[in-house]
Amino acid sequence: MPTHTIWIAYSLSNLVALLLLLACWKKPAWGRALFFLLFAWAAWFNATTALDAPALYTGYAQFVILDWYRQFINGYFAQHTTLIVQTIAAGQAGIALGMLAKGGLFRLGAIGGIIFLLSIAPLGVGSAFPCTLLMAAAMWLLYKNGSAQWLWQAFKQDATSTNQ
Repeated sequence: MPTHTIWIAYSLSNLVALLLLLACWKKPAWGRALFFLLFAWAAWFNATTALDAPALYTGYAQFVILDWYRQFINGYFAQHTTLIVQTIAAGQAGIALGMLAKGGLFRLGAIGGIIFLLSIAPLGVGSAFPCTLLMAAAMWLLYKNGSAQWLWQAFKQDATSTNQ
């Protein structure tokens, strides 16, 4: 991939992360919806790509900022890429579903999202660092405030309070 393409994707990812942070702070229902879309798409993309082109994932080792993380990618991960990425995709689907849920399931999804986003931060430019830290902060805002409503109920409540 050309360097300018990487930097465009990097810049856009960080802009999206800032928008997610703003959404989770000002309009949590929108933040949840955006995280649902992001993680649902990521689950689909990773599940299909891991089957079609698993070697793509080991290319991220070149961007890693921690040596032990690079060794893991080039070692165990490279030998079991499809299985590991399919497991990650299942986790991403769970996070997406958690964004739709309420109560404990919502909080579980938010915790999963925070752990995942922090876990990929050492990929450096490969994860558009500090994008994932901004997204983890956004997810923390959602977790901290919790949710006693399903996502569609939160949108309905927002619409009702806006019309009054």
